Amino acid sequence: MPILEKKMKHYRSARRTFLIGAAATTLSTIGMTSFSNTASTASATIRLGVLKFGTVNWELNVIKHHGLDVEAGLNLDVVGLANKDATAIAFNAGDVDMIVTDWIWTSRQRDAGADFTFVPYSVAAGSVMVHPDSGIETLSDLRGKKIGVAGSPIDKSWLLLRAYTLKTFGEDMGKIAKPIYAAPPLLNEKFKQREFDAVLNYWNYTARLRAAGMKELIKVQELLPELGVPGRLPLIGYVFEEEWAKTNAKMLKTFFRASKMARQIMLESDSEWERLRPFTRAKNDATLIALRDGYRDGVPKTFGKKQEDAIRAAFAIVAKHGGRKLVGKSTQLAKGTLWSGETY
Repeated sequence: MPILEKKMKHYRSARRTFLIGAAATTLSTIGMTSFSNTASTASATIRLGVLKFGTVNWELNVIKHHGLDVEAGLNLDVVGLANKDATAIAFNAGDVDMIVTDWIWTSRQRDAGADFTFVPYSVAAGSVMVHPDSGIETLSDLRGKKIGVAGSPIDKSWLLLRAYTLKTFGEDMGKIAKPIYAAPPLLNEKFKQREFDAVLNYWNYTARLRAAGMKELIKVQELLPELGVPGRLPLIGYVFEEEWAKTNAKMLKTFFRASKMARQIMLESDSEWERLRPFTRAKNDATLIALRDGYRDGVPKTFGKKQEDAIRAAFAIVAKHGGRKLVGKSTQLAKGTLWSGETY
């Protein structure tokens, strides 16, 4: 048996042994929801695990609503999961074929022996937001201020912001400001209640704040040129096993074609966004428009060497500032992390 095959067999066995108990506990607690074309005669099925309320669901809804998967001879079975950990567990346990996550997690799994690989889904990124009457005009004005940060101390955007302030004015934002880490919805609420002076949140929550009249101090994507990261950085994407992709190359190509068609509808049709309004949870027109425009701005125009270089450069930066807790032992993106096959 080839060395790589032995390594993968050992990895899957070890992971399944560890995860089987966790998966049973987690999935029985949170539940799994899925929607598929039960009447479909499609000969191929992709089980896609996503966060129940993630923005990727909007695109998947468009695929299902217009029957783009069935039309292409594919049955897309979307499995909704409660959180990122549950998504990873379902994927590692083989309950789903594909998930949406980031290139850091994918690279770390490859270093552990997995053959997972990544295709960018979106270049949408968040921003640092402040109150319009705060008097805060630059990042240095956040000295001594409270800043809410989505996720944890090793969130990618937060690490990029810290690297940016170190390079541009010689001080670490994590030390001159007072970061408070919390879930995105809670951050927005506390910020609007003025418990924070600033907030760094994910793009869709940033869009909601923008619609509410909050002021954008700087976009995450605007940090990149100064850090030597070329072009726009894809943050999340579709992840699947490389061997599975090779075995199901035609099916995967069909999925990406349906995804591209759905994106085109969302890029061109404002009426489609009206139909999607309940799924976006937009409470008013301003919020719906902000979410629509944010989504459209985040659709990758292409995926090639420039985007690969951006991911590799960004990985080196977050590895330096996030350390082993974030990326494990590696300081470079693991070979094969980025899918080299056909995509959109």
